[in-house]
Amino acid sequence: MLRRVDADLSVPELMAEIGRRARLAAQSLSTASPDQKTAALVAMADAVDRRTAAILDANSRDMANGQKAGMSAALLDRLKLDESRVAGISQSIRAIAGLKDPVGDVIAEWDRPNGLHIERVRTPLGVVGVIYESRPNVTADAGALCLKSGNAVILRGGSDSAHSSCAIHEALLEGLLAAGLPDDAIQLVPTTDRAAVGEMLMGLAGSLDVIIPRGGKSLVARVQAEARVPVFAHLEGICHLYVDASADLAMARRIAVNAKMRRTGVCGSAETLLVDRIAAPTHLVPLLLDLKSAGCEIRGDSAVKDLFADVELATEGDWSTEYLDAIISVKLVDGVDGAIEHINHYSSHHTEAVIAEDLRVVERFFNEIDSAILLHNASTQFADGGEFGMGAEIGIATGKMHARGPVGVEQLTSFKYQVRGNGQIRP
Repeated sequence: MLRRVDADLSVPELMAEIGRRARLAAQSLSTASPDQKTAALVAMADAVDRRTAAILDANSRDMANGQKAGMSAALLDRLKLDESRVAGISQSIRAIAGLKDPVGDVIAEWDRPNGLHIERVRTPLGVVGVIYESRPNVTADAGALCLKSGNAVILRGGSDSAHSSCAIHEALLEGLLAAGLPDDAIQLVPTTDRAAVGEMLMGLAGSLDVIIPRGGKSLVARVQAEARVPVFAHLEGICHLYVDASADLAMARRIAVNAKMRRTGVCGSAETLLVDRIAAPTHLVPLLLDLKSAGCEIRGDSAVKDLFADVELATEGDWSTEYLDAIISVKLVDGVDGAIEHINHYSSHHTEAVIAEDLRVVERFFNEIDSAILLHNASTQFADGGEFGMGAEIGIATGKMHARGPVGVEQLTSFKYQVRGNGQIRP
């Protein structure tokens, strides 16, 4: 809800006003106490709990519209809320409330020979813009993380989740007001007009400090191509699972099914399974039978098809496809050398996992693959800020500047230098 704004404003005027208000709110938040921010977050979580029925009712309207529009099963799964998922939203807000406040944290300090004492201190980024599709929980995660890190946030959700996002946003506003914080600290863009996105990409006349896109490939590509402010983003989650000859087969089977099938529509879902050619006689068929039994379609190279006939022959395009569905591409590789070569060629630098007992293999995998998240003997589905102890995340950043991996409260801060002296002058 945007309050006290003339409904006759054009989209550029509307967005400029939202940006102006966000900048004022950011100034207020930068000096808010940790206790005040924590109180707001706890009040938000309480409000989400109280409003569960209203949130589910709003979500049912979004789901009905999505089904009518022919949304895919993966997108509908991202959109859907039930009592358990709403409870998860409030639990994430409470987890964020319990995190250490990063603002004012002294990252490093040292003394110079001339007596100057220098501190590097965390500061909020300012105003964060989040553009997202389908996932209504992003409304809560982004709002809570930005508040904890002292940032104002402008949320632009997709039309597919508009009712759900509005219902969750009302709970966030209730928490802000209960703690005496400005309700402009978390604003939800009140129009689905795509021109609003264009205004955000232009930076709202200097009001916006960073943009975080969360959605499909076309949305993220547009943001990265057109944004005039810094972007934290990943274009795709083409995640790999490599099963080495030294892998424990029972472990590998459990992890493979979980990495692909726990939730196929999340960015940490494994899209390609690589199996050490030496282990193929013992490991390949059990792995593929488990995936088939779980309802997964398999697309394999010719060597895989020779050993397991019930697969579709993979094309070159399969190795660079983020399915976000119950489909996995499978390839035999020549040990860790072949796995590293394949991943470095096709990966989107999001998340990769190695299943191995040989620690030399693990070290090579970790040292020679440059993705944001690397796992040993664990499912790629752990690529999530909540699982990292961050409470939640706004997204997974695959770039190398400022933020990389899950974007939580620390990644939503910058820093400044505070230099203390006693009269020094430079010769």
